[in-house]
Amino acid sequence: MACTRSSRSISRKGFGANSVKLDGSGHYDDFEVERVAAVEMNPRAKQGDLIAAIEPVADRLLKRYKAGQERLRSARERADDVGASDAQDEINALVLFKNDMAAYQRAYSFLSQIFDYGSSTIEKRFLFYKRLTPLLEFGREREGVDLSKVVLTHHNLKNEGQRRLDVSERDESKLTPMTEVGSGSVQEKERARLLEIIERINDLFGADTTDGDQLSYVNTLRDKMLESDALFMQAANNSAAQFANSPTLKEELMNAIIEAFEAHSSLSKQALDSQKVRDGLKEVLLGPAQLYQYLRNRSNDHFPGAAT
Repeated sequence: MACTRSSRSISRKGFGANSVKLDGSGHYDDFEVERVAAVEMNPRAKQGDLIAAIEPVADRLLKRYKAGQERLRSARERADDVGASDAQDEINALVLFKNDMAAYQRAYSFLSQIFDYGSSTIEKRFLFYKRLTPLLEFGREREGVDLSKVVLTHHNLKNEGQRRLDVSERDESKLTPMTEVGSGSVQEKERARLLEIIERINDLFGADTTDGDQLSYVNTLRDKMLESDALFMQAANNSAAQFANSPTLKEELMNAIIEAFEAHSSLSKQALDSQKVRDGLKEVLLGPAQLYQYLRNRSNDHFPGAAT
């Protein structure tokens, strides 16, 4: 597959906008990120070190949320519309902050299969958000932070090249340092598939959304379409070419776009407004996103004698 842009360009685009937004929220600083990352990377760190690093941040944000709720209740009792609006805005901002951290983690989970982020700020923020997000149980009345979710499992960022775990190889003696996984491996095929999705989706959507958001969107659409009994039956009884020309496929794609609107409003709006984008999405879903193959595999589980 030919790539029209460098891997570095794609990887930066995948996180740039979201990182700037999260950093600009004012809910944490670089010292707090570095402190959590340092604990994760230190093989000698203890559970207490991680708690000491992450608890102050979570406690501060939980108190901000609780204070916002109290201001909102007070303003409503006084019929203070302006005060109530300000308090609600602060509450919404904290909820959005948590959602943005979750989105960052999803993007990282996708793109880390393709790019080696090493000990970069991208990796450190992922570690920080991963620890902070589950502690922000907004709206649950309790004193202090629920630290039962804080369990230290060391994250080693030692640079050992591009080596990744190959589940198809059981013999550990075959793994040698600084050797890339072979081009025929499961990891390389997955990497090529994700890169193809990125390249093709980038041609459909503008620069306002990240690669991670676009990958997540494609997977969301595919998962929703996999729930369609009509598509399931058509995939079971038709060839890939026949399936691609099915009017039901276009209808179910439109239904999936509408259902995904709340979680992916910007991308769904572009898809709803453009037949070209919808056609491009269909090609990606039938191509590297492997919608037909997923449906066929599901049909083979139910109907072992299904036509091929």
